[in-house]
This record gives sequence, C-alpha cells and structure tokens, in this order.
Amino acid sequence: MNGFMHFITDGQNLLSIGVGIAVFAAVLTTLSSFTGGATLGKRMQAVAERREELRRKSRQAMSGGAAGPSLRHSDESFKKRVVERLNLSKLLEDPKVAENMIQAGWRGPKPLNTFYFFRFAMPFVLGGIVSFYLLVINDFGQPPTMILAICGAAVAAGFYAPNIYVSNRIAQRRQSIVAAFPDSLDLLLICVESGMSIEAAIQKVSQEIGSQSIELAEELSLLSAELSYLPERRMAYDGMARRTNHPGIKAVATAMTQAETYGTPLGSALRVMAKENRDLRLSAAEKKASALPAQLTVPMILFFLPVLFVVILGPALINIQDMMKNGGG
Repeated sequence: MNGFMHFITDGQNLLSIGVGIAVFAAVLTTLSSFTGGATLGKRMQAVAERREELRRKSRQAMSGGAAGPSLRHSDESFKKRVVERLNLSKLLEDPKVAENMIQAGWRGPKPLNTFYFFRFAMPFVLGGIVSFYLLVINDFGQPPTMILAICGAAVAAGFYAPNIYVSNRIAQRRQSIVAAFPDSLDLLLICVESGMSIEAAIQKVSQEIGSQSIELAEELSLLSAELSYLPERRMAYDGMARRTNHPGIKAVATAMTQAETYGTPLGSALRVMAKENRDLRLSAAEKKASALPAQLTVPMILFFLPVLFVVILGPALINIQDMMKNGGG
C-alpha cells in the first residue's frame, strides 16, 4: 500500500501517466477516422427507425387512431431510475436542455436522462476525488480555507462539465454540417433540375454526402422521412432548422417553405441559397484567417522565440568558450 501511495504521489509518475493518456487519446482519434462507415451505418439505422415511427403515426392517424406496435425510443436504464427517484428533471430543470440534446444529435429520452444523471453525479465525483487527493493522498499543508476553495471549485466544475461537453458536441456537429452544406445544395439543385422530386432528391443527396459529413447525411435522411409523413412540409423544414440552429440553414428552410407555399421555382431558390451558403463558408474561413496572427502571438513568444535564440546564439557561445579555453591554455 505504501508503495502504491508513493507511486501515485510522485510527480514523475503522474507526468508519465498524463503522457500515456495523451498518446492513447491521439491513437484513438486516429483510429476513429477509419470507422466512419460503421458510424454512418448506425446513424442511418436510427433514421430508419424514425422513418418507421413517422409511418406508423401516419397510418394510425388515417385509420382513426388504431393502436399499433410502438417504435418510440424508451429508456429503462439505471440512470432513468435515479432521475425519476430523485426527480432530477425538476430539481435541475433547464428549459434549453431538450433543444440542446436535439442540436447535439441525440434523440429520445435516454440522452436526457443521462445528462441529468451526470449533472447530478459529477459534482460529488469531482469534489470527492479532489478532497481525497488533497486530504489523504498528498497533504500539501494548505490552510483549510484554501482546501475548501479548491474543493468548491471542483464541485462547480463538475456541475458545469456536462453543459460544456454538450456545447462542444453541438459546435462540432454544426461545424461538420455547415462545412458540407453548400456542396449538398449543389447536389440537390442538380437532382431537382434533372426532374427528381424533392423527397427523392434529398434522400439521394443524403447517400452521397455521407462520406463528407455523417451528421449532414443523417439530417437530410431525417428531413426526407419527415417530408414524407408529417402533415405539413413546413414542419419538416422548421425541424431541420431547429436541429441545426445555423443562420444559413434557417434561410434555406425559409426559402424552401416559401417555394412550396407560393409555387416559385425550387431550382432558382436552391441556386441562390447555395451561393449564399458558399459565401458564408468563405467569410467564416476569412474570419479565422484574420484572427490567426493574434492567436499565434503567445505561442510564438513561448515556444518559437526561445528555440530561435538557442539556434542563433548557441554556435556563437560555443565559439566564445573555445576561444577562452585556447587563450587560457
């Protein structure tokens, strides 16, 4: 036991563990890029289940409310029982959590229960780990007020950690969708002008765009299913705009809704929207490029300049040392 305590309190061992975790994360990230096809298949399966659910609801409505087999997602896990037992949905109520789950690509009750469970458990977990480390494993001799402040910060970090994770997930998903959206509009324009219906065109584009953006392929497949089975097309377009929450996609949804309502040519609207979204993507890239010099200032000062000084002054210092040795000799 003493050997284990000495191992985990040694700074060199902690540094080695951190480097090992970083290497493992890098390898895992590299390997995950080769599993895009499997991820796409799983998401398309989830969309197929959503399509079957919409079809069942449509048939149920046409048959006058006859009951049928339910395909709705259900959650019977341990997290759901904890959330219901402690009434966490009311205790930690967040009016935007359901919308955030949809924007992150998680549908059904299971992600919602998982979010509430971790938002309740993470403060205790992080607070307990930090307290155990400070008070038992490695006593730094800090005053009680400092230890209390550190533990309080850990508890606060645990409370907001699920929100930060969901926000990062939303940003990554939106970035993937926006990057491939102008190309999907060009493909959609070609399909529509070739004579395909809008549902068939969207379904075809979702199959072709999957190699570039799995998230956009999922959204387009879901849009195609909702266009087929929802009572109004406007609901399907509004649903996609709400799930993505991006100005360019909202403008496309509005334009397509107006084209369906007033009978304007859909090809013209798609051509204009494709150009506007391409301009938005270009302006976003220019904005990142203009902010790059300011962001590189601190890394250059911390990492580049010291190495540059060593490379420039190193040979001169070596020559000076050799001259002093030869002169002294």
